[in-house]
Amino acid sequence: MSVKNVTTTETKNQVKLELHIEKDVFEAAVQKVYRKNVKTITIPGFRKGKAPRSIIEKMYGKGVFYEDALNDLLPAELTKAVEEAKLEVVSRPEIEVDDINDDGVTVFALYYVKPEVELKAYKGLEAEKNVQAVTDEDVDHEIGHALERAARMVEVDRACEMGDFATIDYMGSVDGVPFDGGKAEGHKLEIGSNSFIPGFEEQIIGHKAGEAFDINVKFPEEYHAEELKGKDAVFAIMLHKLEKKELPALDDEFVKDVSEFDTLDEYKADIKANIEKRNERMAEEAFEAALSEALIANLEADIPESMFELEVERMIDDYAYRMQSQGISLDMYMKYTGMTIDNFKEQFKPQAESRVKFQLALEKVVALENITVTDEDVEAEYTKMAEAYKMELEQVKNAVPEAAVREDLVRTRAFDLIKENAKAKKPAAKKTTTKKAEGDAEEKKPAAKKTTAKKTEE
Repeated sequence: MSVKNVTTTETKNQVKLELHIEKDVFEAAVQKVYRKNVKTITIPGFRKGKAPRSIIEKMYGKGVFYEDALNDLLPAELTKAVEEAKLEVVSRPEIEVDDINDDGVTVFALYYVKPEVELKAYKGLEAEKNVQAVTDEDVDHEIGHALERAARMVEVDRACEMGDFATIDYMGSVDGVPFDGGKAEGHKLEIGSNSFIPGFEEQIIGHKAGEAFDINVKFPEEYHAEELKGKDAVFAIMLHKLEKKELPALDDEFVKDVSEFDTLDEYKADIKANIEKRNERMAEEAFEAALSEALIANLEADIPESMFELEVERMIDDYAYRMQSQGISLDMYMKYTGMTIDNFKEQFKPQAESRVKFQLALEKVVALENITVTDEDVEAEYTKMAEAYKMELEQVKNAVPEAAVREDLVRTRAFDLIKENAKAKKPAAKKTTTKKAEGDAEEKKPAAKKTTAKKTEE
């Protein structure tokens, strides 16, 4: 294979690559396809799979194996050609076969290449950073969750109240006919959880364990089951048991049971410290996201649509992989959600565009600042990854190409540089108008406006 010519096209960021595949290379590929396919070809006068290539070509045409041979050859040959031409391609090629003859094959490949990028600014960017202060209510909220987790269920002998847990059998019917999904035995229902359709749970209130009674409800007009939309229904109920949730006392003994601390004050101090760390982390993440947007806003580049399309495909592949790990195929997911591949892609497109722009901007910073990483840096990153994923170091190296690790490291350092030189702003204070200020403003209104308002009121 040899690259004969590389030319730019009238379309920006697009090049046409002309390459020639030598006769012996192409001949070897054709012969390989012949050997693969001859066993399925029947020619009169020859046993199946034994027909000579010359006879097959005479019967079906000399180029009968050309297309398959090219399909086998081109991926590797195009990769070599792109490397030889030192191109950063960002699209799949559009292929045009110019000539196939005794001297080989000439092919044109049309690619989009990575665009030229300019950054108006990347140092001194401003973004809001708002670390929420921790209040006593925040701490109490966390403690409330801990109390809920430690709660126990206590059976009660009284009429059902809001917040109780009722164990019931139920049988639903419309016009006296039971419907699918309307029956259960021993179902535990929290009264007030709104788990059932409106009016169902409220009608259990006031009844005691051991009672059998009917509940009359109306299915909502927007109910998911078409045959039940807007229908009046009757549920026959058998109430077996009533329980209430009993929270433990909030004292030092509770603290010792649920934590490593001995006193409530220590426990609260630790919860407050953890919330402060969480708020700081959330504020930092929001600050970084805002910085990313500010960086993108300073990007100037004519980006080929193919870059966004390829990023969308990568994101969908990643999504499909994660869905598959949960036992759900992408086709199955789209069937359940009623989506098509086109509107699925549309959902990913805005994020894909942001990702592409952000990466291009970071690459520009890497080039401007001449950011590099050493072999030691790469080795340290591999070690960190091995520890994080609990894998052998060599397994990680085999799974993640070194080039990808280097690229990720330099981009990370580029963004660190942007953060170090950025300005974190506090959010603007919310404007509040006092009664006095409102009164002052009223006094300053022109008399004509006051008169008009009074007349309107009359």
